[in-house]
Amino acid sequence: MVDRLGFPELTTEQIELLCQTAEDAARNNILSKVASKDIERLDIAVEVEGTKPVNVTVEINLLLAKTTMGNAEALVKEAVDMAHRATENFLSKLK
Repeated sequence: MVDRLGFPELTTEQIELLCQTAEDAARNNILSKVASKDIERLDIAVEVEGTKPVNVTVEINLLLAKTTMGNAEALVKEAVDMAHRATENFLSKLK
């Protein structure tokens, strides 16, 4: 799942911290719902592109173990939402 949000121009350091904040929020959200032993693959990519506006793209690839009860697609959607909330929170603190 890929989702994008537009934001004003950021410095390189702010972009790096923003990406890490969004990735951590997504990872923590998934790991709060599913034990790490039940995850076969979890790839999270956060990219920031453009200057004005800046586009934040969050992409999550989640593969659960076959024995795991859970909907990977719903987990990914929720994790992307959490990443965007963390992004918005991060940016609101920059004002």
